[in-house]
Amino acid sequence: MIVRALAFVCGDLLLQQFSQLPPYSALLILSIFVAIMARLRCTVLLFFCLGFLFASVFAHHLLNQRLSLDLENIPLIVRGEISNLPQQNSHRASFELTVKKSTQKLPEKIKLTWYEPTAVLHAGEIWQFSVKLKRPHANFNLGGMDYERWLFTQNIGATGTVAKEPIFIEPASFSFNALRQTISDKLTQLYDDSINTALLRALTVGDDNGLTRQNWQTFQKTGVTHLIMISGSHIALVAGLVYFLTLKLWTYLGILKISPPKVAVLASLLTAIFYASLAGYVIPTKRAVIMLGLVALASFYQRQFSPLQSFTLAVLGILIFNPMMLLSIGFWLSFLAVALILFRVAGRLKSPSNWQNAVDIQLTVSLGLSPLLLFFFNQTSLISPLVNFIAVPIVEIVVVPLALLQIPLMWLFPYLADKIFSVLNFILHGFMYGLELAEKFSHAVFDLPQPSIFALLLSSFGIVWLFAPRGIPARFLGVILNLPLLLPLLPALEKGEAIVTVLDVGQGLAISVQTQNHQLLYDTGARFQNGGDMGKNVILPFFRYLGIQNLDTLIISHGDNDHSGGAYSILSEMDNAQILTSAPEKLIPYQTKRCESGQNWQWDNMNFEMLSPAKTFEKSNDNSCVLKIETGKNAILLTGDIEAVTENWLVENMPKKLQAKVLVAPHHGSKTSSTLDFLDFVKPEIVLISAGYQNQFHHPNKEVLARYQAFHAPALNTANDGALTVRLKPDDFKIESLRAVTGKYWNFRSF
Repeated sequence: MIVRALAFVCGDLLLQQFSQLPPYSALLILSIFVAIMARLRCTVLLFFCLGFLFASVFAHHLLNQRLSLDLENIPLIVRGEISNLPQQNSHRASFELTVKKSTQKLPEKIKLTWYEPTAVLHAGEIWQFSVKLKRPHANFNLGGMDYERWLFTQNIGATGTVAKEPIFIEPASFSFNALRQTISDKLTQLYDDSINTALLRALTVGDDNGLTRQNWQTFQKTGVTHLIMISGSHIALVAGLVYFLTLKLWTYLGILKISPPKVAVLASLLTAIFYASLAGYVIPTKRAVIMLGLVALASFYQRQFSPLQSFTLAVLGILIFNPMMLLSIGFWLSFLAVALILFRVAGRLKSPSNWQNAVDIQLTVSLGLSPLLLFFFNQTSLISPLVNFIAVPIVEIVVVPLALLQIPLMWLFPYLADKIFSVLNFILHGFMYGLELAEKFSHAVFDLPQPSIFALLLSSFGIVWLFAPRGIPARFLGVILNLPLLLPLLPALEKGEAIVTVLDVGQGLAISVQTQNHQLLYDTGARFQNGGDMGKNVILPFFRYLGIQNLDTLIISHGDNDHSGGAYSILSEMDNAQILTSAPEKLIPYQTKRCESGQNWQWDNMNFEMLSPAKTFEKSNDNSCVLKIETGKNAILLTGDIEAVTENWLVENMPKKLQAKVLVAPHHGSKTSSTLDFLDFVKPEIVLISAGYQNQFHHPNKEVLARYQAFHAPALNTANDGALTVRLKPDDFKIESLRAVTGKYWNFRSF
């Protein structure tokens, strides 16, 4: 069974590497082949093909649920049920809506954002909204989260915004989501909205609304993220406690018509299902419930499932329920953590003491998951084993049981609930204080460029070898097999070469420039009301992915938020950078230098020259720093948001310096820029546009696109093509679209 399950997983995994789904005709042929394999009883190949076929059909179904192109960005009326716990503050509310009724055929599930909400939303309520929708689309960069993949796995077929005042239709009827909302609201009502209350909401009903980005960074750096949201270990602990208490109570009562072990197993299983429902049935809880269900089934029918069989059936159960779960990072982290524990403790001749076993498991999981964390996040916590050794018993043995006990007491015996909260508040205060101290340790987090698939597989084999039972020869070689992961070979640039990447930051601009020994960043994208910004969300993950640790020069072309908003996040990580800008008032805490026409420098045989501004123009856009990067016969021109006034000045004052084969479109392709005279002197062979998908300014302008076409200069747009990479060499240049190179079948496609 184990080999067959592995074959099914491999078939599913193979599909996830496709950039386009196989057509129905190919699936029909595969179905015939599957029937032949079943007849011949070639079970391994049969399960492999079944995994591929089942995942393909499921993926086709999900893609067919997406919003139709002709319904994008037009007003629609939709009525539906709020199907999750809304993330809400005074500025915005974000929530998922299960569509019940609409004026057009819409996906079954959509994700909406309501800016400046005038009402408090609750899970389970029925509302009518006027909305504008778009197909699932997100920024697409190296090192960034594939948000489109997450939307796909959640079967969310459209995202959008609430356009007008919504209409409340009816309150929530009974459901687990409504129950989760009630518990969350009760906790907030009784015990304010502090960080400790937010932690209790997360641990009891899976509601992370109230935990800030800074909180999550602390959890990630200390390696305790798995403890904050309801995980499989939480489910197993609570179920085990219920099993023990039920067994003792049933035996004491002497009701032997049903054996105490069966009653205890049934009670623990029902508890696990209930707790998992409160968590919203995330992947770790599904895995725990399936494994406990198998144990219950074996107990009732007096059969024996080994832990490995239960684990295998849990994997199959989740993938049969939704084969797209294989795309979830949580799937891999959850199941591989359990696999490591089973491998480490099962079948050993001698069991260590309890504390030694706890230390051993923490080290195994922390070290064993490190390759995967480096692959997915480009970093892993070095202090995780120590922190978890202290934090796991505090959270799972003390905090979780007390928090769950407090829930019914809030209604039945409020006085006792208040006393329990006082204890929890004291414990969680110390817990957070300890995490914040641990986070400040130097080298608490280990950052590395993303390893290759080969290095990841080699490291995984090395981990297995390293944690193998005593008696396996040369286990130290497991350390050696991890060296390619720790010492990655990065592609080197020659002198006179540069890699220029126009990052996909939506409606804004951020450009990375790498030479052989230097790094420049031109603009930093926008900052948002929720505290996030493109520096933190896109640029720093991109730098980590490529192993960039130092920034030589930061250029902020001008003061507009969509160009300067991420600067503080960048400078908090890389504070030694020289800063050039036309808006020094935006960066008062830092030493800056005004960008001026005539500034020039050379890095690794690459020439950098500032062409503008030479004087102060009336509009801030026209004061943008205009930078030309040149090597041999090739050059790229970075223009910020300059408009016709600056373009005309450049044409009049330095026409010979404007020529560049690659042009980053001025002002995102606005109709106020890219004049005919300017383009005639630049003579671009290709134009790169940084703009947001379906942006409110309608950039790039259709007339401007026609001008580019008239100059036989094709235009690539980050909104359609993702991050755009230019490799400049003295004799030629090459441009790649990240979506074209690495995009998968679920990613947005330009039409």
